[in-house]
Amino acid sequence: MTGLRVGLRCDAGPHRGVGHLVRCLALGEEFLARGAHVELLGSVDGVGWAARQLAARGIPHHPGPDTPAGLVAVAREHRLDVLVLDSYELDPACAGAVRAAGIHALAVVDGHTRGQDADLYLDQNLGAATVAPADRLLAGTRYALLRREVLARRPAAPRPAAPVARPRVLAFFGGTDAFGAAPPLTRLLLATGRPMELTVVVAREALEADLAALRPARGQHLRLVPPTDTLPELIAAADLVVSAAGTSTWELCCLGAPSALVCVVDNQRESYHRVIREGVAAGLGELPALVAAGPDGHAVRAVAVRTLRELLASADRRAALSARGWSTVDGQGRARVVDAVLAQLGAAAR
Repeated sequence: MTGLRVGLRCDAGPHRGVGHLVRCLALGEEFLARGAHVELLGSVDGVGWAARQLAARGIPHHPGPDTPAGLVAVAREHRLDVLVLDSYELDPACAGAVRAAGIHALAVVDGHTRGQDADLYLDQNLGAATVAPADRLLAGTRYALLRREVLARRPAAPRPAAPVARPRVLAFFGGTDAFGAAPPLTRLLLATGRPMELTVVVAREALEADLAALRPARGQHLRLVPPTDTLPELIAAADLVVSAAGTSTWELCCLGAPSALVCVVDNQRESYHRVIREGVAAGLGELPALVAAGPDGHAVRAVAVRTLRELLASADRRAALSARGWSTVDGQGRARVVDAVLAQLGAAAR
């Protein structure tokens, strides 16, 4: 495969988050491991973590056009053979234009194709039922895209039930926590009254003051940390993880981390409810309801606190979540995706 040139068209930012970038990085790593040249076309402004991740992998970064004609022109300029498109904002016509230009188009989607005409569609969500031609669709967690830092820490087996007096809890809500979930979810964790060693990733400075003002109860210790490249290590060390129901869900599963999820944005809703129904993680509800005023908000928060209290108290419950998540994502997804892309390229060349 030496000589293959791959482009990743995605964006990351304080309001967009980094989920699209994270899964494109994982796919880029697999192409790199097989001898391809990989570069990113898109914006990563305002997210230092993203720039560091690209630099660490030696992936060049260029601006990413948003129009079909502009994207085709840049793809030709960079002599790309494959272009991965992962965006909710990109003009859906871009995929068809790229494909018509003779460049293999892989569209990473979540639940629907947005009208894109791609050579291959990837929906890595649990129970994905995206409507697309069967011979052009890779669907389900079998194709979950995971970074090398996650794969390196996947345990050989799910975690056993291990009672602990003061569980280690990790809370994080995406690379930028665009919807400000950390303060309200930290309050819910502390409201359980249970002893814990709680580490919260503070993705934005604007959230730090609210978190610093919280006062843990006796037996509770709260530690605030900035965004870190060692997140998989923190996940692997935690007895319970509280997180948003985004792309990190599949990282948590692969690592066998007992998890409680919150749905922070509408496009997570379908996947969130499916994950909870399948017992892959515990559900805490949707963020707008959890922060709502009045009796309804109070009732939703009470249920979430009860769920968290049960998870903190029950090693068996945590072990069951670990086993279910670990068996759902095996860490081989990115290899399967690249195999599928290469198979299509080989077929087209014959």
